[in-house]
Amino acid sequence: MLDIKFIRENKDLIKNSCTNRQIDVDIDEILDTDKRYRDNLKAIEGMSAQKNQASKQIVQLKDENEKKKIILEMQELDRNSDRLNVTLKELSEKLNRLISRVPNIPLADVPIGKNDQDNIVLREVGKKPSFNFTIKNHLEIGEGLDLIDVERAAKISGSRSNYLKNEAVMMEFALAGLAFDILTKKGFIPVIPPVMIKEEMAAGTGFLESTDSKEAYIIPEDNLYLIGTSEQSLVAMHAREVFEYKDLPKRYVAFSPCFRREAGSYGRDTKGILRVHQFDKMEMVIFSRQEESQREHQFILSIEERLMQLLKLPYRVVRICTGDMGRPAASQYDIETWLPSENRYRETHSTSNCTDFQSRRLNIRYRDSAGQMQFAHTLNGTAFAIGRTIVAILENYQQKDGSVKIPTVLQKYLKLKVIKRH
Repeated sequence: MLDIKFIRENKDLIKNSCTNRQIDVDIDEILDTDKRYRDNLKAIEGMSAQKNQASKQIVQLKDENEKKKIILEMQELDRNSDRLNVTLKELSEKLNRLISRVPNIPLADVPIGKNDQDNIVLREVGKKPSFNFTIKNHLEIGEGLDLIDVERAAKISGSRSNYLKNEAVMMEFALAGLAFDILTKKGFIPVIPPVMIKEEMAAGTGFLESTDSKEAYIIPEDNLYLIGTSEQSLVAMHAREVFEYKDLPKRYVAFSPCFRREAGSYGRDTKGILRVHQFDKMEMVIFSRQEESQREHQFILSIEERLMQLLKLPYRVVRICTGDMGRPAASQYDIETWLPSENRYRETHSTSNCTDFQSRRLNIRYRDSAGQMQFAHTLNGTAFAIGRTIVAILENYQQKDGSVKIPTVLQKYLKLKVIKRH
């Protein structure tokens, strides 16, 4: 959420930002509502001052008729004040609702573009595998090795569901072990967070506007949302709290199941486990001082690349343009990993600098070096989207005999070098 004072003083900048982000928000309506709110507030404050003055007059007056006259005037002020307070509450709610729709302002170096076609590939890393046999996709490999079962999952849970079995299960926990080992050495605190959060917390992280409430799984009886990423519960963990200067940056890495309806992906990636309703993910979240958030963003990206390099999976780093960024993000990078069966790169990681967009909504602050209160900057990044990482390993490490080699870095966790038919 942006500061209304900032919107007042930078109307053209905000309008241009919304245009570049392909998000339709009526900034003039926001400013008009803000003016009406301030006018009502000023009128209420004026009436309060009149009542205070009248109360002082009554004490000094001896004439009962004059006292009655002033009392009648005060009663009229009360009626007008009550009416204006109702209007003020309505305007406040409307103003907050309108401001919540305004996306974060992209940083100056973010490329301007309309959609993913305008994203910029910064670098490609790693050698794509070559095969002297007819390759299989991850589902064919997984079914052949009894690692993935989507048919039975569909029977009990519907489409976009799956069972992971045998070595695929062990590979999931090997990936988690690798990520925890690497990240805890870099000062990240390991967390297993709640996967159900209150509506106010989901809204506070900016996800209800950015992904639309239709994308979320909701438990209406309890007014709870299932998280789409543990970023939501990790960022909200420090809602209404104040960090000391020395406590930042504060870094977390979480393991959690995540839930997405995939409402806007009808007909896309329906086979296999690339796009599913429930998946496990390891997510990084950092709370930083304002002047350090861009450096922390590069730090997260470097960790994501390091994890990919340890797995020796070919990938590319993509700078996301204004029209393709998530609403809370001021800057975003994706990592896309090579999938041989599709002969293209597919997204496996994302990292965003959300500046103070989420912390304003959730009131997460810190005392700066001068002791002044500032809103913290929040950052997030994928350590592993585990299902998609398993997909990439199965496809890039497949062998002619149907087996799959285990990346060297995972062999100590799996106690296994190759996955063979059972």
